[in-house]
Amino acid sequence: MESKSTFWQKIGLQDWFLPNGKPVNAAAATIKALTPDDVYMYIIEKFKESISKLSFADRVVFYHEYIISFNEEDYQEFINNRSGLFGIIVNESVKKFYELLREHEEVGKKVEPSSSKWVFRLVSHPDYAKGDKGFIGKLLPGSNKKEENLRVTFIPRHTGVAQTLDISNDILKGFTYYSEGYYELPYANDLHYNEKEIAKPGEKVLARLDTIMPDKQFVGRKVEYLMKDDDIVVSGNDETREEQAVFKVPSDWVNTPHLRIRLNKADGKLYMTSFGERTLINEQEVTPSDVNSPQWVELPFNSKILLNGIIGINVFKPEA
Repeated sequence: MESKSTFWQKIGLQDWFLPNGKPVNAAAATIKALTPDDVYMYIIEKFKESISKLSFADRVVFYHEYIISFNEEDYQEFINNRSGLFGIIVNESVKKFYELLREHEEVGKKVEPSSSKWVFRLVSHPDYAKGDKGFIGKLLPGSNKKEENLRVTFIPRHTGVAQTLDISNDILKGFTYYSEGYYELPYANDLHYNEKEIAKPGEKVLARLDTIMPDKQFVGRKVEYLMKDDDIVVSGNDETREEQAVFKVPSDWVNTPHLRIRLNKADGKLYMTSFGERTLINEQEVTPSDVNSPQWVELPFNSKILLNGIIGINVFKPEA
C-alpha cells in the first residue's frame, strides 16, 4: 500500500522543514510553548508585511483574511487551557491594525479596504511540529472564486527563519478548522475598533444595520450594528441602556426609543414598529405606534429606513 504523503512532502519541503521527521539538533527537541504574545506579535508582523508587499503609489493595501496555523498540541493548549484567549488576541490585533493604518493615513496615504470585514482562522495541522507556526493571507475573504495559488509563510522550528512559497488551494484540505478558532469582525471605515461589533464563535448574526450621521462630531463616520438578538430597540442620544439588544444612534435626531425590530422565526422575516415622530421604510411612511401597543410592518433586507427625515439606516442580510 502506498503511504500517504505529508503536507511538507506534497510541497517539496520534507527535507528542509522536517528532515526525516526528526529534529535537526538536540536544541530543537526542547521547544518553548507558544505564548499569547508570540501569537499576537506574529499576526502584527504579517499585517505589516502585507502592507509592505501589496501597497503601491499612495494606496495602502493589506490582507483581510488571516489563516494562522499551529501544531496540534500547541493549538489544543490554547483551546483547552486558555479558552477564549484567541478571541482576545484577535481583538487586540485588530486594534493595532487600525492604529497602524491611521499612521499611514496621517502622512497622506490612501487607506481603503478591499473587503468589508476581517476574518481570522486559527487552525492546526498534523504535520506541524511543536513550536511551528504558519501564515496564509487573503485580500477578499469568502470571495476568491479563482483557484489561484496562495502565498504561504512558514517558520521552521530549527532555523526560526521565515520562508515564503506558493502552494495550491488543494493543500489546504489537510488543515483542521475549529469553530472556536474562527473570528469575523466588520471593517470600521473610521479606523476605530468597536468591541461590540465582533461576532463571537457560534454566535448567529441576524442582520446588519449601518448609518451615517450628519451630526458635526460624526461627519462621515459610519456606525454599524450587528443584530444578534431576536428583538432589538433602535434608540437615540438620550438612551441610557447599554444592553446588546439596544442600538444607540448617538444623535439628537433619533427619538428615545425610535424603533423596535424583531425576527419572526415562523417565516424568517424581520418586522418593525416605530415610536418616533416620523419614520419611512423605502420612502413609505410608517404610522407611529404606542410603546405598549406596537403595530408591526415587514422590514425586508436591503431596506433603507429614514428617521425624522435626517438619519438613514440601511438594513442588510448578514454575510454568510
